[in-house]
Amino acid sequence: MSFESTLGAIIAIFMFISAILYVLFGQITVRKLRKNPETKHELGLEFVGGWDILNVAQALSLPKSAIRKIKNSRLSFLEANAEVLYQHTNVFDRCLARVFYWLWTGSTLSAIVYLLLNALGVFE
Repeated sequence: MSFESTLGAIIAIFMFISAILYVLFGQITVRKLRKNPETKHELGLEFVGGWDILNVAQALSLPKSAIRKIKNSRLSFLEANAEVLYQHTNVFDRCLARVFYWLWTGSTLSAIVYLLLNALGVFE
């Protein structure tokens, strides 16, 4: 196998693992938060079905300084309320959120860079 196909396969494996974690995080954590009346409306704006899963994972994964900046911006209504979510999640939920979010973000950005480099002819 060439370097290009090996790199593409590794990125695809990480994307597949992040897809599995997406479903698990949605079923384990976000479902619990949707049923709770205190957190039901704190999950952020849902553009498409399942977007609140990404909102919750982001709120539980980003550093507190980034959360403060988001909270003070004009578009804060789009994002999940991290303070409320921290009160209603346990350590396992937060660890699952962090693993899922950073694996999803890393694999997505890697795939975009891979496709750009391929389009520019770097792998030829």
